[in-house]
Amino acid sequence: MTTDRLKIWLLAPLILLAFAGNSLLARAALADAANSPGAFAAVRLGAGAVLLVGFAIAGRFSIMPQRRDMSTVAALFVYALGFALAYVSMGAASGALILFAAVQATIIGVGLLRGDRIGSLQAVGLVIALAGVGWLLFPGLTAPRPVPALLMAAAGVAWGIYSTVNSGDDSPTARTARNFCGAAVLGLVALLVLPFELTPTGWMLATVSGAVTSALGYVLWYAFLPHVQRLVAASLQLSVPAITAVGAALLLGEAIGLRLIVASTLIIAGIALTLRR
Repeated sequence: MTTDRLKIWLLAPLILLAFAGNSLLARAALADAANSPGAFAAVRLGAGAVLLVGFAIAGRFSIMPQRRDMSTVAALFVYALGFALAYVSMGAASGALILFAAVQATIIGVGLLRGDRIGSLQAVGLVIALAGVGWLLFPGLTAPRPVPALLMAAAGVAWGIYSTVNSGDDSPTARTARNFCGAAVLGLVALLVLPFELTPTGWMLATVSGAVTSALGYVLWYAFLPHVQRLVAASLQLSVPAITAVGAALLLGEAIGLRLIVASTLIIAGIALTLRR
């Protein structure tokens, strides 16, 4: 493995931790009824936009959304709002399962439509990883209500589209800055009909989610994605529900047990197989 490729792969753990962190921060904030989901989503998008505008100015990138960015701007907004609305009434772990199941289906579906091929070993690895996700989160958990589940699934489809649509040949930072600026404007428009209620803790959690685990995480994701197959990207994200479950158990008091250890082993083994050529 070349030095440049090794550097790219060192980004993967940071990206996965950022994705899991988004679920933990959102659930921590929105478990409190004093924090409204529309406000959380708007502040999250706004905080990400502010940070990325600073990066774009330093790098002399354009931050004005272009016509080619419209699909990713819309996808980012739908993801952020659906994600926040769903986490009002579901746990971090079960929300992550629904989110990333929808993400995987979208990424793999787009990849197959674009001509990606799945080898037999990769297919076995994907099945094992999916079995691990299911074993981790389905047994012993109360099924989420249909509306939050549908909202989270819609967020997952939107995130899958955001992950796979290439909105230009310029830098990942420039593209992500334009997407966040456009989505932040949509977030402000949404607040015309949605309540804006946030506690000081809610403000802090939304800001960290927007600036750190979202904006920086997505810049890294956009930089990482062109260097791997879509199937590999999809399989790597299967580890996020396991990471989220561990974080939810440690930080939010959600249940942890032997099945977490077994499921995490299955997920890691499945990913290892999927990454093999």
